[in-house]
Amino acid sequence: MHTLPPCPQCQSAYTYEDGTGQYVCPECAHEWPVQAAAAAADGPRVYKDASGNILQDGDTVTVIKDLKPKGSGGVIKQGTKVKNIRLVDADHDIDCKIDGFGAMSLKTEFVRKV
Repeated sequence: MHTLPPCPQCQSAYTYEDGTGQYVCPECAHEWPVQAAAAAADGPRVYKDASGNILQDGDTVTVIKDLKPKGSGGVIKQGTKVKNIRLVDADHDIDCKIDGFGAMSLKTEFVRKV
């Protein structure tokens, strides 16, 4: 069951979500966005590789499985080192440059920190 956060102004437990992406408090009429509440509850996102190691911008990683990029005729072989990664909050977690392929986006589940 999804629990709603209490009102940040009066701490009322009777908040509800209206259809426009806002939380509303019926007691003090305070409104706040749903995304702000979710971001505050989750905190900063932690990126982990296939082994559970925490990744940071600038790390070097190794590809743990052969990957065939869409729209490309080549294959990124297992063991390929990728230097100076950049973490992004998108459908793929890593933006990087791979020699022979250029700019790529990778998922953290297919890499291991070196």
